[in-house]
Amino acid sequence: MRLFHAATALAATSALALTLTACGNGSGNDASGDQSSAPASSPSASATGGAQTENAGATKDAGSSTGGGSTGSSTGGGTGTTTGGSGGGTGAGRCHTAGLGFSFGSGDGKVSSSDDQQQLAVVLKNKTSAACTIQGFPGVDLKSSGGSWSLTRSGATPKKVTLAAGSSTTFTITFLPWNQGSGTEFKATSVVVTPPNETTSTTLAWPGGSVLLQDGATHPGTYTGPVGG
Repeated sequence: MRLFHAATALAATSALALTLTACGNGSGNDASGDQSSAPASSPSASATGGAQTENAGATKDAGSSTGGGSTGSSTGGGTGTTTGGSGGGTGAGRCHTAGLGFSFGSGDGKVSSSDDQQQLAVVLKNKTSAACTIQGFPGVDLKSSGGSWSLTRSGATPKKVTLAAGSSTTFTITFLPWNQGSGTEFKATSVVVTPPNETTSTTLAWPGGSVLLQDGATHPGTYTGPVGG
């Protein structure tokens, strides 16, 4: 009986030892598994963090580029400069009749006694203290005791003229004098001048004598040119 109990106890002890050994090996494997998985997940977390850092930096750079980029600076500066230049260029208003002085280029208005076609310069002087601009054809009407003749315009292209205070410009009246037997005589005594884009006129004594009347002609010998032309 003692031998049986001893054998039974020995068998139980061996079984217990084997069970403990198996449990010990299982715990070792689990620990190894945890250690190997931790390094594997660590680079992944590090890579994600690096990507986020790079993206954050790119966004910041983009924000810096947008906020202080050359486009914004160029647009702001260019617009300001253009506006300023434009303001300076358009600061001079239109020349008005009341602010202009009218005279003939020859001073006393004398013209040649020739029967050939002639030209008479009319001077427009800025009498104001500020610059003004003028562009286009003036209205020119020859007056006689019996009527009025509105002169046609030449084919020249008008140019914009800026008159500083006290400066002058001219336009030309081309006319064909009348002579005996040449046609109908227009006995001009005065000329009425209306500056471009104005409705108020100035009247000057006409120094050219009688003019050949061609008010119905397609290409008359008497006509006016543009201011500054």
